Amino acid sequence: MMMTLVGSINKDSAKWLIGWNDMLEEPGVKAVLFVRIGIQMLQQFSGIHYYAPQILEQAGVGVILSNYIGIISESASILISAFMTLLMLPAIAIAMRLMDISGRRTLLLTTIPVLILTLVVLALFGGNIVDLGKVANAVVSTVCVVAYSCFFVMGIGPVPGILCAEMFPTRVRGICITICTMAFWIGDIVVTYTFPVMMSSIGLGAVFGLYAVVCVLSWFFVFKKVPETKGMSLEAISEFFSLGAKASTKENDPIVASFVCIKT
Repeated sequence: MMMTLVGSINKDSAKWLIGWNDMLEEPGVKAVLFVRIGIQMLQQFSGIHYYAPQILEQAGVGVILSNYIGIISESASILISAFMTLLMLPAIAIAMRLMDISGRRTLLLTTIPVLILTLVVLALFGGNIVDLGKVANAVVSTVCVVAYSCFFVMGIGPVPGILCAEMFPTRVRGICITICTMAFWIGDIVVTYTFPVMMSSIGLGAVFGLYAVVCVLSWFFVFKKVPETKGMSLEAISEFFSLGAKASTKENDPIVASFVCIKT
C-alpha cells in the first residue's frame, strides 16, 4: 500500500516537472505569461472596488442621506453600496453582450479611460481639493464611485480572467492559469492591506490619484501588449503565439513579435 502511494506521488511529481518544462519550452508561452501576469496585477492595483463602503463614508455620502432621509452615515454607506451592487448587475450583462461583439481588447481600451476619469474626479472632490460644499462634493463622489464600479465590472474586472483561459496552449494551460491566479491573489493581498494604510497616511485624494496613475499605465499596457482574441479558437491563438515566438529572433523583441501575427 505504501509503495503504491509513493509510486503515485512520484508520478505526480514527474508530471508537474514535465508541465514546467513544457511551459518553458513551448514557443511564445513565456511572453504570453508575462503579459497575463501583468494584466492580473494591474487589475488589482487599479481599484477601489474592495473598499467602496469606506470610500463612500469618507467621501461624505452620509451627508446626502442624513440631510434628506435622516439615515446615519454608516447605514447610508451600506445602503449606497447595496444600490451600487444592483447597478453592477446590468453592467455585467452588457459586458457579456459586448465581449464577443466589440472584443476583449476593445472593451478594455474603452472602459479604462472611464476609470481614469472617475478616479481623477474623486481625487479632486473626494480629497476636497475642489470644494463645492459638503453635499455637492458627496454627490459627485458617490456618482463617481458608482460609475467606477459599473465600468470596472464591464472591462478590467472580468476580461483578464477570460484572456488567461484563452491565451495559453492546451499542454501548459493548467500550470499557466495557476501562476496567473497566484499573481491575482498576490495583488489582492497587497491592495487589501495597503489601502487603509495609504488612506490614513496620505489621504483619500492622493490614493485616488495613485490609482488613476495605475489605470493610465494599465491602458498603455493593454494598448501595447494585449492582442484581440475575439472570434478565435484556442488552437488558432496557440498557433499564432507559437509562430510569433519563432519570429522573435528576427524582431529582437519576443513579446512584440508574439503579438504581430494576431494584430495583423
